[in-house]
Parts: sequence; C-alpha cells; structure tokens
Amino acid sequence: MFYERHQVWSVLLRLFHWSFVLSIVTLVITGLYIHFPWTNTMVIGNSYFPVATMRYIHFVAGFVFTAALLVRIYLLLFGNAQERFWDFLPITPRNIKNLFKTLGRYLYLNVGHEHRLGHNALAGIFYFLTFLVAAVQVVAGFFMLYPESVFWQKWGTMLFVSQQQGRGIHYLIMWYFGVFAAIHIYIVVWNDIFSRNGLISSIFSGGKYISEDY
Repeated sequence: MFYERHQVWSVLLRLFHWSFVLSIVTLVITGLYIHFPWTNTMVIGNSYFPVATMRYIHFVAGFVFTAALLVRIYLLLFGNAQERFWDFLPITPRNIKNLFKTLGRYLYLNVGHEHRLGHNALAGIFYFLTFLVAAVQVVAGFFMLYPESVFWQKWGTMLFVSQQQGRGIHYLIMWYFGVFAAIHIYIVVWNDIFSRNGLISSIFSGGKYISEDY
C-alpha cells in the first residue's frame, strides 16, 4: 500500500505542544507539593527551603505555560490550515457534520467517517475549551503572584473576588488538566491504532501519512 506524507503541524505548533505538556507536568508536581508539602518545609541546620524552591520552579513553569498559551492563540489566528480555529471548531456546516460523524465513530456506530489531516471537530471543541480554562488558570496564578499589580488584581478580583477563592479555583483547574491529559492520551492512542496515519509521530515530525485509499 502506498502512503503519501503530508506536513500538518508547524515547528511552532510542536514547540507549543511540548512546552505546554512539560510545563503542565511541572506545575502539577510542584503545585501539589505547595498545596501539601510531603517533606520537611525546612531542613534543620540548613538554609534549604523545599517549599521556596518548589514555588520558584512553579513560577518559572507558569511563565513557560503562559508563553505556550500565547503562541497557541497566535496559531489559532495565523497558523497553517490545520492550526487555525475555523478548521476544527463546529462553526461551519462541514465541521458540524464532522462533529456528529466523529461522535458516531467513537461510539462504534456505522455512520461513516470523514478523514482529516488536522483535528476533528470534537477534539477542536475540547482543545478550545482547554485554552479558555488555561487562560483562567493564568489569571488566577498571576493574581496570587502579584498582589501589588493593579492589572492582575483588577482582573483577579473580577473573576475570583478574593485571593482565597482564586487559589481554590487554581487548585481545582489543576485537576481538570490531569483528567484532560488522561483522556487525550487514550483518544490519541485509539486514533493512532485505528487510523494508522502516524498521528502520534506527527507531533514529533509534523507529518502524517495518508494511504491511497484513506
């Protein structure tokens, strides 16, 4: 069987993806430690403070997370054909049709399947929702980090009312990313097995392989 290679994801999209992944992993680990330190918070007779170190790593990862989100917002508007929001959000008749076909496929219903180079519409909905949740998470983070900033305090107060509520929402959103990651990995592996178009490898190489009868 002959396969034709198509370049799907740009270098910038792949950099976004792995920066986003690594920053989320780092933020979850350090965030859980800050929330409930599982070691001594101060080593006796030493100047090493684990919580302070974890907070510093958390802040650095937070800036990486923010930068990655800004890159993805840029790509939603100015990326290639597969990376722009109108290619995968159900805002066109083609994408609405794809949404229902994708739902039927995941439910193992014989409703046909539209093969696409980029994201399907169902994935597009959850990716876009995740970007919105990530934006809220960024505001919550900077709201707590910069209590002296008029800008962040204004937005933080509008969204969360108080620092304590902002911290609680920040913590809850962390669990959203954990659940999203688990479902995302499962769906990606499922699609890679059944579609056989190199979905997993595409996030490394940028290319997918389409068969002559795809």
